[in-house]
Amino acid sequence: MLHIVNKSPTQTRSLDSCLRMALAGQAVLLIEDGVYAATTGTAIESQVSDAAKRLKLFALKPDIEARGLASRVLEGITLVDYGGFVDLVAEHGTPNSWL
Repeated sequence: MLHIVNKSPTQTRSLDSCLRMALAGQAVLLIEDGVYAATTGTAIESQVSDAAKRLKLFALKPDIEARGLASRVLEGITLVDYGGFVDLVAEHGTPNSWL
């Protein structure tokens, strides 16, 4: 399953819920303001780093770049472009968007 989170972790608890519910080996894609969770220096950095040990974590590269965060991406996060986004949906089937 592909989990998609588009809200900042400071705005909602969507990412927290997603990381608790996602099963080992599943994929999580951070898009829009959700990409803030993919960066160093945040209150949830350790939670995201721990999740990267059991989940496949991705962030949409254009959203990272648009927010000037390219130099702060956490280890364990794979950046994907829009084609990679489509590939993730094709690989993992129906996505689950966390609102």
